Amino acid sequence: MVARAPESSASPDPRTPVLVELFTSEGCSSCPPADAFLQKLDRQPIARAEMIVLSEHVDYWNHIGWKDPYSSRFYSDRQSIYAKRLGLDSVYTPQMVVDGTSEFVGSDAALADKAFAKALTRPKLAVRLSSASVGAASVLQAHLETDALPASFGLREADVYVTVALNRAESQVAHGENAGRTLAHTAVVRSIVKVGTLRQGQTFAQDIQMKLDPGTDAHNLRLIAFLQEPGQGRVVGADVEIVGTTVAARN
Repeated sequence: MVARAPESSASPDPRTPVLVELFTSEGCSSCPPADAFLQKLDRQPIARAEMIVLSEHVDYWNHIGWKDPYSSRFYSDRQSIYAKRLGLDSVYTPQMVVDGTSEFVGSDAALADKAFAKALTRPKLAVRLSSASVGAASVLQAHLETDALPASFGLREADVYVTVALNRAESQVAHGENAGRTLAHTAVVRSIVKVGTLRQGQTFAQDIQMKLDPGTDAHNLRLIAFLQEPGQGRVVGADVEIVGTTVAARN
């Protein structure tokens, strides 16, 4: 589970959500240290920050002997959009992207600290996930709502995304650069879906329903929601909730 410190609306120093996306691959020998660093961030080591982490496995390493079981072209394409937006000549792994605005080698703790410090200075909009559970027919359901998007954020609108991720995953790698290693991952993304648009001066509220892949362990899931400037720009709000399981789903 995600280690989250207790909070209340009366807290004098509420934590600021920081979205951390790690683009990684089990076929990349440089990636395990970054995977381990993401696990460390998931344990909430930074004061005033709620680290909301995503492990997005790209597919462009799959040709060298090991097909990453968590990889998808979708995450490779998402990384390519960031590369263009951030002025990079090419994509690489491991790459960390913080709040859609800062990027660096995913195992570089010094650059990470600078990016996190920068992220904590920027205002965030309240995003609230609640009642997340898996019901009958392996349908994940939850409620999502946000505060109104103020003009002070400088955005006319923001894309609303919902992400389903595995809390934990592990692989015994048989081939490729990591052959013979057991690799562990946290917050392994299985889907990222745009569910709507938040417009300036308005709030957003919606009941979410997402069909899970067959065989998905309903006890090993988290749900993440985030608001992002159109064109995959800066992230202006995020929340995460561990997914429960209804009685109907267990029977």
